[in-house]
Parts: sequence; structure tokens; C-alpha cells
Amino acid sequence: MQLIGTVSPDRPLLVVAVREEAAHLDRRLPVLLTGMGKINAAAGLATVLAQGVRPSEVVNLGTAGALRPGLAGTTHRIAKVIQHDIDTPVLRELTGRSYGDAIDLGEGDGPVLATGDLFVSDPVARERLALTADLVDMEGYAIATVAGRAGVPVRLVKHVSDEAGDGAARSWRESVDGCAKILAAWVDEHLA
Repeated sequence: MQLIGTVSPDRPLLVVAVREEAAHLDRRLPVLLTGMGKINAAAGLATVLAQGVRPSEVVNLGTAGALRPGLAGTTHRIAKVIQHDIDTPVLRELTGRSYGDAIDLGEGDGPVLATGDLFVSDPVARERLALTADLVDMEGYAIATVAGRAGVPVRLVKHVSDEAGDGAARSWRESVDGCAKILAAWVDEHLA
């Protein structure tokens, strides 16, 4: 985890998994690099928010894999985020309580993002996830959960870097810098 800049109540906090995704961000806004995955994202954001100064909002920027054709190369504000690697129905049956329910982010009919600690590069996993989501990432659900519990507004903004499935890792490495430029342009247009 690395916090670049100072969190203040009058500015958003940009939360990004890795340096490659933040490479072109203007450093006028604070940037939190969490590392990849739900645990790193949750621990990093919770640590920063626990320090007492709350940002005006948390904006999670990052890349995502497309689970359906026609989504590649575009930037999306996520409407709903789900956790794809927790068995919510079984846990509800065992305990009577719900864990991992979908989080509605109030973005209307925007895409559904599935978050899990799995870089989706298997076509079978992609097809299974496409039944309930449009995009896939590794941090969004954790960030939305931590921000929500802290009472801080949150937005998830994802740029499609690859079509999750065979060759996704190679595609991500080849496209991440271009995605980072597009995400930085989104910040300049919407947050500056």
C-alpha cells in the first residue's frame, strides 16, 4: 500500500490497484495504490480511512476484463458490483445471514462488475461469470464495501483492458498503459 498525496475532506481519493494503472494521473488529487486483490484493496482503503480524515468520495479507477462482446475499449461507471468468489447462497443457508450481497452504486443501468481474487483468463470461468455480470476485476467489491461501511460515497470507474479469457494476461500487459491514459483523461474531465 502506498498513499501519494494528502487526503482532505474537500477532494476525492483516487484508489488504484497498481502503479501501472496510475501512471498518468495528475497528482493534484491523492492516490492510494492498494496492490491487487480484495484483501489488499480492503486493507489499504480501511487503513487510510481509519486515520480520521475522510475524502469527499472514493473513486476506484482501474482496468477490467470484458465478459461479453462489445465492451472492450470503453470506460464504464459501474452500476452494481458483485463478489463472484463467495458462495452467498450456501453461507445464507448455513448461518441465516447474508454475506457478499450485490452492492448497488446508483449508476442506473450501467454495467455489473464481478469482483474476485482470480484473474479471469479461463474461457469457462468467463462464460460462467457472464451469466451475472458484464465486467470482472479484483478490487471493486472490496473498495465499495469499505467505503460504504465508512459512510464515504464511492464510484467505480473501469476501463476494459481485455476480454477476460484465453490471452487476458498478455492483453492486460499490452494495454494497461493505454488504459491508464484514458482513466487519467476521465479524471481530468470529471474530477478536476
